[in-house]
Amino acid sequence: MSLVVAAFYKFAALPDFERHQAPLRAAAEKAGIYGTILLAPEGVNGTIAGPRAGINAMLAHLITLPGCAGLDWKESLTGDNPFHRMKVRLKKEIVTMGVGGIDPQKSFERYVEPGEWNDVISDPETLVIDTRNDYEVSIGRFDGAVDPKTKSFRDFPEWFRQYRETHNVKKVAMYCTGGIRCEKSTAFLRSEGIDDVVHLKGGILKYLETVPEEKSLWRGECFVFDQRVSVAHDLAPGTYAMCYACRQPITDDDMASPLYIKGVSCPSCHGSLSDDQKRNFAERQKQVELAKTRGEAHIGARQENSSNPQKDGFEDDFGDGFEAGFGKWEK
Repeated sequence: MSLVVAAFYKFAALPDFERHQAPLRAAAEKAGIYGTILLAPEGVNGTIAGPRAGINAMLAHLITLPGCAGLDWKESLTGDNPFHRMKVRLKKEIVTMGVGGIDPQKSFERYVEPGEWNDVISDPETLVIDTRNDYEVSIGRFDGAVDPKTKSFRDFPEWFRQYRETHNVKKVAMYCTGGIRCEKSTAFLRSEGIDDVVHLKGGILKYLETVPEEKSLWRGECFVFDQRVSVAHDLAPGTYAMCYACRQPITDDDMASPLYIKGVSCPSCHGSLSDDQKRNFAERQKQVELAKTRGEAHIGARQENSSNPQKDGFEDDFGDGFEAGFGKWEK
């Protein structure tokens, strides 16, 4: 039986967000749903998986949260549940930027539909900014877009402030994977005095889904936070695999390198990992393989490792579609 995976977010004022934690856990348990939901004063964000009826029940509960009647979500199907437990976590932000005093709810009026995006970014007066992190941008981006080369979304505000010191910024168009980071970065730029700023509605994923490839200005593939690793036009599965150690997208050539050790390292991270990290990753991979021989799922392979150099970046960008299941990432 196919299971439904639903990824969602909604910026809404939840000053008493803590009181929704227990009811959400109870609703998920009753519906047979697993996954992760983040609650913060600015709203809700998460990815959940389970049977169709359970997903419907959970979404029905979520839209009863204050300000969440217009909750939007994306769905996909999977044969195996990518989660082993249900977590409802309390956070300061549902996607971490680290800048107070901005209101992402005001960014909704700055959407650009995918069908209009090409005209917007083809304007030579418009600064096009890719708000994603370096490992995402490395495998694909829009023609002419500026790459901030950030390691984490929390680096974006400081990057923009430094960039603005040496560039005359008047008109800005921004994009990200699924939309959540752009909502926040748009609100941030407006708080910095940039009024002429827009962002791509639904992000790259909606663009690749709706704009014909022959008319597309997208080059490469789009990194996604799930077991597919990357997608191309029409959201067809991409060609990249994933390094379990650093979570960098890797190619067939990378996996042919002597620096690639499955589950332990790749050419991108081999030189930056300590001996202790490599030993820990090797032991984890050993347990993954032993679990496979027993026909079991190794839960530890699906959890963030505290020594993982990309952990913070993934936590920051959860809302753009991160769906656990690390053990399925390498092809």
